Amino acid sequence: MLSRVADAIYWMNRYVERAENVARFVDVNLHLALDFPEAGEQWEPLVATTGDNELFRKKYGEGHATRDNVLDFLTFDRESPNSIVSCLQLARENARSVREIISSEMWEQVNHAYLMVTEAARTKAALDTPHDFFTEVKQASHQFVGTTYLTMSHTEAWHFGRLGRLLERADKTSRILDVKYFLLLPQPSDVGTTLDALHWSALLRSASAFEMFRKKFHTITPNKVVEYLLLDRKFPRSVFYCLSKAERSLHAITGAQMGTWTNGAERELGRLNSELSYADTREILGRGLHEYIDNLQQRLNYVGQSVFETFFAMKEVDPDETRSRPPPPLSSTGLGDA
Repeated sequence: MLSRVADAIYWMNRYVERAENVARFVDVNLHLALDFPEAGEQWEPLVATTGDNELFRKKYGEGHATRDNVLDFLTFDRESPNSIVSCLQLARENARSVREIISSEMWEQVNHAYLMVTEAARTKAALDTPHDFFTEVKQASHQFVGTTYLTMSHTEAWHFGRLGRLLERADKTSRILDVKYFLLLPQPSDVGTTLDALHWSALLRSASAFEMFRKKFHTITPNKVVEYLLLDRKFPRSVFYCLSKAERSLHAITGAQMGTWTNGAERELGRLNSELSYADTREILGRGLHEYIDNLQQRLNYVGQSVFETFFAMKEVDPDETRSRPPPPLSSTGLGDA
């Protein structure tokens, strides 16, 4: 498979997943502000989740993280690289470049999602009923994932797409957890209060994990939430679940056996998964959740960089190696068939 094609499919899936994640945590914050106004509106942490604080401050200035500014920045602002419209635009451009590889249904789904958000950005009337709009964005992403699963052969290209989507999902789950811990509750006196419980519930809803968590643990405690979102082996948005499935796709691409490695990406991801499989929540909290997640995100960046260097980067041809290479067999030149 050409590097260009693999790169486009990988990023097409990452951008669709990113748009869905932005829609999810903005929607949850809107509900939290409406249902529990006593909790106060906290919009700046949403910008922190995307990692675009500096760009936001440059555009709006310090102390202007209002509802309208943040909603516009994360939803319709084309200068914001992680806004929903920017992500879907990039996903559409990548899909267009590989239309001969993906199914027509996949292209139609990405195109439909982009046009839907573009029309909403034109009038901005969608923000009058934001829950309906963000639900539509999430459903568009789910339909894309389902369409991809059902209409694309599960070959190398499909695995590159799944690899991109799962790495993106693991990154966003860890960022959501970090923002809650680091920014939402700066006062130690708030820990264990009703407000604290509301925030942990909102965090679970941001990852679509609330119902599944309650079925497993019944009572919401910070330790259990951290364990569920980081280390659970069966919840499809937990960091460990995403990375373990991503590792399987990586090995399906290279053909290497699980537990071995043939390139930097397999080595980095395999090592990270091994550490997560033996991690313990008490040790994580004892070390400091923010410090742990900060390290985890750096490791995810290494994995992403290794995937790029292994599969997508243009490699310079060593002229000495080319000269020392033996000539191709006659049959491959066509002369042997004559």
